Amino acid sequence: MIHGCDLTGQKQTRAELSKLTDVTHIFYVTRSSKPTELENCHVNARMLRNVLEAHYAGPFELWGKFPAHEPPFHEDLPRLDVPNFYYALEVKKKEGLTWSVHSLVNVISGLCVYAAICKHERKPLKFLGSQVGWDSYWHASDADLITEQQIWAAVNPCTKNEAFNYSNGDVFKWKHMWKVLAEKFEFEYEEFEEEEYDDIFVPRLEEMMRDRGGVWDDIVRDKGMVATKLEEISCWWVVNICVRFESRLDTINKSKECCFLGLRNSKKSFVSWVDKMKAYKIVP
Repeated sequence: MIHGCDLTGQKQTRAELSKLTDVTHIFYVTRSSKPTELENCHVNARMLRNVLEAHYAGPFELWGKFPAHEPPFHEDLPRLDVPNFYYALEVKKKEGLTWSVHSLVNVISGLCVYAAICKHERKPLKFLGSQVGWDSYWHASDADLITEQQIWAAVNPCTKNEAFNYSNGDVFKWKHMWKVLAEKFEFEYEEFEEEEYDDIFVPRLEEMMRDRGGVWDDIVRDKGMVATKLEEISCWWVVNICVRFESRLDTINKSKECCFLGLRNSKKSFVSWVDKMKAYKIVP
């Protein structure tokens, strides 16, 4: 097991990862978030290149501000003419390797941290999204389900050199899931009320949490939780995208046609991961 390897450094990456032997598959599930997507492209492409060379010798500031494909999204849609660090990663794939592309970001940890801070400060659990985010249909991807799909793709010949969407197979609305979050943290559920002239491009949750690092430190200490910093356990821009913008549903037909038929109940999945984070003392 290797810990603390800086993938942006070619020499350190080679020195650390070259110690690993009998490598048959690489599950690349890391990213570095930079202020702009051009920086994301440069840094994340370099990180992936360093990893591949060691073994073989989206931030998202444009979201919602450029023309997008009409949903539901499928894997064969052409690239958009905008910077995108996923495109940069695909360029770095080495000849002689087979690959498959998936995507994973975490919104539950941020929501749990937000709920914990609201409870600590004795404030109501307000939905800091938008009306369109509140009423839209969304889908989610359980982390265990994504892991199952990645392992399936790694050993299935028909998945080589392909990209795959995947989600739980159902849809939900935040107006319903917010009740679940409120129950798990013992809040009285409140309906969403959109403020007049609310701009969906204003990251309200990010602004609220900007100076809450000390509050989180107090919660961690008082509740005897695993020592974490606020910026380590939460990714506010991800939460902001998921609650303030219109949903972007995709299709999972391609995976099903290749006989990956896994699914999850999104409400049960949400409850399960909140319970796990509480059990492991990551959130109170």
